[in-house]
Amino acid sequence: MKRVILLTIVFMLAFMPTVSGLFAQSGRLTVWSFTDELENMINNYYKRSFPNVRINYSLTPTEQFEARLDPVLASGRGAPDVFALESAFVRKYVESGMLMDISPIYERNRGKLLQYTVDIGTHNDRVYALSWQACPGGMFYRRSLARRYLGTDDPAVVQTRFRDLETFFETAQDLKNRSNGRCVVVSSIGDLYNVFLSARSTPWVVNGRLNIDPSMERYMDIAKSLRDNRYEGRVGQWSEGWFAGMNDNLRDENGNRLEVFAYFLPTWGLHYVLKTNAPNTAGDWAMIPDPSSYRWGGTWIGAYRRAANSAQAMHMIEWLTTNEGFLEAWARDTGDIVSSIPVMNRIKNNFSERFLGGQNHYAMFAEMAMNVDGRLTQGTDGAIETFFNEALLEYVDGNKSKAQALADFRNAVTRGLNLR
Repeated sequence: MKRVILLTIVFMLAFMPTVSGLFAQSGRLTVWSFTDELENMINNYYKRSFPNVRINYSLTPTEQFEARLDPVLASGRGAPDVFALESAFVRKYVESGMLMDISPIYERNRGKLLQYTVDIGTHNDRVYALSWQACPGGMFYRRSLARRYLGTDDPAVVQTRFRDLETFFETAQDLKNRSNGRCVVVSSIGDLYNVFLSARSTPWVVNGRLNIDPSMERYMDIAKSLRDNRYEGRVGQWSEGWFAGMNDNLRDENGNRLEVFAYFLPTWGLHYVLKTNAPNTAGDWAMIPDPSSYRWGGTWIGAYRRAANSAQAMHMIEWLTTNEGFLEAWARDTGDIVSSIPVMNRIKNNFSERFLGGQNHYAMFAEMAMNVDGRLTQGTDGAIETFFNEALLEYVDGNKSKAQALADFRNAVTRGLNLR
C-alpha cells in the first residue's frame, strides 16, 4: 500500500506542471497594455494554445497609461489582472507594493533568464515583473559614409574607430574634416544618453539623497563638446530632423544638407525606427557594439496583487516570459531579442539581416545582452532624468555654466521629489 501511495505521489509531482497548465487553460483575464505587441502575443500565440481562456484586452496610449492604471490599482476597483509595464515606469510599480509576487516563476526558471531583466523586476529580493525581451543597444552606421570617409565599411575595422571615447572624438573630427563639415557623427546628443546612463556605477538616489554619478557629469561634457565642435546634427531625438538624418534629408540652420554617420539604437530601433523610417537605405547600414553595454527600453509584465484569477494571471505571465517554444517562435517571427538564454543561444547564429547588408545582428545583441546591468534602476528615475535633461540642454546651449545647470538640477529634484 505504501508503495502504491509513493508511486502516486511521484506521478503527481512529475506531471504537476502539466496539471497546473490544464487548470490554467480556462478562466477569464483582464489585460491592459500600451503596446500592441502584447495583444499580438495573446491573440496569435497564447490563445491558440489555451483557447478556453477568455481575455478582455484593452490598449491605452503610453502617455496615458499610468494615469489610467494608478487609480484602479490604488482603489482595487476595476483593476486589470495582468498589465504591461514600460521600461520608463516599470520600477515605479515594482516598488509600489501593488503587484503580485511572481517569484515562483523566477525560481522555476532560475539561470534561464537574462539577469538584468529579472533585476529590474525585483524589489526586496522578490520578483514582481518579468520580460520576454531584451533591449541592449548598439551603434548603427551608414556603410556608404564609412567607405567614403573612413576607407572601409567592414564592421571589424569601423569598430576600432569607436572603441573608446578618445577614438570616438578622433573619428568625429575625421568625419568633419574629410567631408568639409558635412558629415556629423550623430544627429543628436541624445543618442549617447543611454550609453552613459548604463555606464554608471551608482544610482540616482543613495540613502535618500540625490546622487550624480561621474558618468553623467562626463556625459554633460561630451554633449557640450559634440555641440560646440559641430560633430552632431543639433536636433532632438524623435524630432523631424532626427528622422530626416536617416534618409539624408537633414539640414543645418543655413539649409545645408548634413550626412549622419551613425545612430545609437537598441534592438527595437532596427525594426521600428530604421526600417520603418529609412526603407530606401536598406543594405547601407551595419552595426557594431558600443564599448559599454547599454540598454534602452523594453516591456515587462506584472499582475495586480489581488487579481481575481491569480492562478491564470501567473500562468499567462510565466508562459509569455519563459516558455521556450513560444519564445523561439516569437523570436523567429519578429526578430525580437528574447530574454530566455537557452532560446537566444539556440537561434542566435541563424540570422542574416538584409537591411544590414546581410550582417547577423542577433548574435551581437545576444552577446551584449549578457553584459547589461539592471541593478541601478529605481522608481524615481523617470522624474529625475527629466530634470537632468532640462539642465543638460541649458548647459549645452550655452545658457548656463555646468555648475549652475547642476545646481538648478539639484534644486528641481528637491522641489519635485523632496530629495536632498
